[in-house]
Amino acid sequence: MTSWLKPHRIVLLLIAAGLIALAATSMRWYWLPNYYSLLLVGIWKTLLILVVTSLLGFLFAVPLGLVQVTGPKPLAMMSQGFCTIIRGTPLLLQLWLLYYGLGSLFPQIPQIRDSFLWPYLREAWPYAVLSLTLSFAGYEGEVMRGAFAGVPYGELEAARAYGMKPFTMLRRIWLPRAVQRALPTLNGEVVLQLKATPLVATITVIDVYAVISKIRQDTYVIYEPLLLLSLIYLCLTGILVVIFRYFENRIPTLNA
Repeated sequence: MTSWLKPHRIVLLLIAAGLIALAATSMRWYWLPNYYSLLLVGIWKTLLILVVTSLLGFLFAVPLGLVQVTGPKPLAMMSQGFCTIIRGTPLLLQLWLLYYGLGSLFPQIPQIRDSFLWPYLREAWPYAVLSLTLSFAGYEGEVMRGAFAGVPYGELEAARAYGMKPFTMLRRIWLPRAVQRALPTLNGEVVLQLKATPLVATITVIDVYAVISKIRQDTYVIYEPLLLLSLIYLCLTGILVVIFRYFENRIPTLNA
């Protein structure tokens, strides 16, 4: 507790408190009670998109990274190509290609239009989830490749010497050690994923950014909603950092 009570942190907290007090007393916030419930819904949808796409993206990133280290070569090349395309093109472009590309083709296919999937495929959120998931997987796949390759070879040899089967070794040794190495970078990737969620508003998905945009259009108040949006993202980022720091501190470190 005392480690937080350092002079520079106290000064920063006082400055932040002063800025918040100044903004609360000198700016226009009369609209906030009218949009309070809508803001909560927007925050919930932003968090839901973040959690779902990050989890699905990580599950996809693990085999993407593993296959680049272990092969076979054709799959490794396909994985490298996927990560290169995802990392080399803007996320907004990927989102629009899926929504305006696939989204415009599906209605022309009777088998899809008459199937049980059509009520979902006609909505915007599946394309938003897919786009953000693939983006996260493309970036985190490269991280996991480095993490798998960075696990000391001696640990894997020791697991083989104990007679562990490949899948058991992956589950008990290789994957946990790789996740341990990738956790700090994973923290940054999740924060970047949070900052990418406002792009879904461009395809009519209602998140907290879309709610703020609606508030600005309805009230003609420009700066206050944007300041509130900045504070919301700042708070969410701080929560994510605290959560990942908690898990990082619980992981035992080995001294060289």
